[in-house]
Amino acid sequence: MPDSLPIVLLSCKVFQNLLEIKYPSGVLDQVIFLDYSLHEFPRNLKTSLQSSLDAIGTPSLVVLGFGLCGNGLDGIQSGKHTLLVPRSDDCIAILLGSYQAYLQQFHAIPGTYYLTKGWLEAGSNPLAEHQKYIDKYGQEMADWLMDQQYQHYKRLAFVAHSQDDLKEYREQVQAIARFCERWGMIYEELSGSEEYLAQLVQVTQALEQAGEDFLVIPPGAELLQEHFRRS
Repeated sequence: MPDSLPIVLLSCKVFQNLLEIKYPSGVLDQVIFLDYSLHEFPRNLKTSLQSSLDAIGTPSLVVLGFGLCGNGLDGIQSGKHTLLVPRSDDCIAILLGSYQAYLQQFHAIPGTYYLTKGWLEAGSNPLAEHQKYIDKYGQEMADWLMDQQYQHYKRLAFVAHSQDDLKEYREQVQAIARFCERWGMIYEELSGSEEYLAQLVQVTQALEQAGEDFLVIPPGAELLQEHFRRS
């Protein structure tokens, strides 16, 4: 990567408080955060992300602060840019600190619904979703729809990165947990880690260190679902 290539951070807002401050002053030429709610509709995420990428005028190293996110990144065109992307299915592995940490949680309790500060701020959780269904369809249909979506989950896990997050959101999360008891979900609080994000910052300045946890997509290429698969 030429030393003169600008570096742009194009990220989900869920990482804003964690990621932006990790970059040394002067490293980033531009910072763009996209709203959390785009994840609810992966097609919208892809459209907004591609539009934001195409709007970056100068050929740049664009750091994408996203996982594959429901295939929202499948088919993204790098155009004139080089893309650096965490090799993660979604934000959970990134927020837990590594793909290995995610696998440990997956094998411990596969049917886990994760909550994070970002998702709570976006109003994306089962309790809020249930109310939206009630407003739109009525109580009986809302209950049926929720059962179809959540009856196979076994755990509700809140991933927090600080005691301040726990203090601020615990009451809200516990209300959601009580609602999710109808499906037999247990509630757990998990300590997040910033290690994956710290590695992303390091790799931004040394692409040869990308390894298996990051994808480097050259100009004129396409980011595909298969790039995220691990053996």
